[in-house]
Amino acid sequence: MENASARSLWGDFLDAHLEFANEPAPQVGYFGDNEKDANTLVGLVLKDIKRATSHSLLGLQQRNEPLPKIGDFFVVTDWKGKAKCIIRTTSVKLIPYFAIHAEHARLEGEGDKSLEYWKKVHWEYYTRELAAFGKKPLESMIVVFERFEKVFDR
Repeated sequence: MENASARSLWGDFLDAHLEFANEPAPQVGYFGDNEKDANTLVGLVLKDIKRATSHSLLGLQQRNEPLPKIGDFFVVTDWKGKAKCIIRTTSVKLIPYFAIHAEHARLEGEGDKSLEYWKKVHWEYYTRELAAFGKKPLESMIVVFERFEKVFDR
């Protein structure tokens, strides 16, 4: 783990939870693709408001990133890379974009938590994300809906 802040937070977590001492080092990163969103979203996680996230399957495939798995740990940072908390995946579902419903939006905890807000900001995000690969989002695209729990912060 290259990020010293994340390594320190992970070490503190392991000191308190020796049962996970043999876990591989978690991935480290932030939510969103810009400073404002990254910092807002980690704040929502810290307040236990944001308890889910949505990846585009195509984006994960284009970046050669694995699907999240139940039990995965992830160190969430702010935009500048300062580790803020550790989350653990509790559920992963593959859902067509058109089938996302209000409960998904509520669990993500963003904006007014409405489905309309979720669809607007996620469509914009997926458009930016997929443009880098010469692709566009589709109503039928698969969304990887990941639920998580915050397991550690300072």
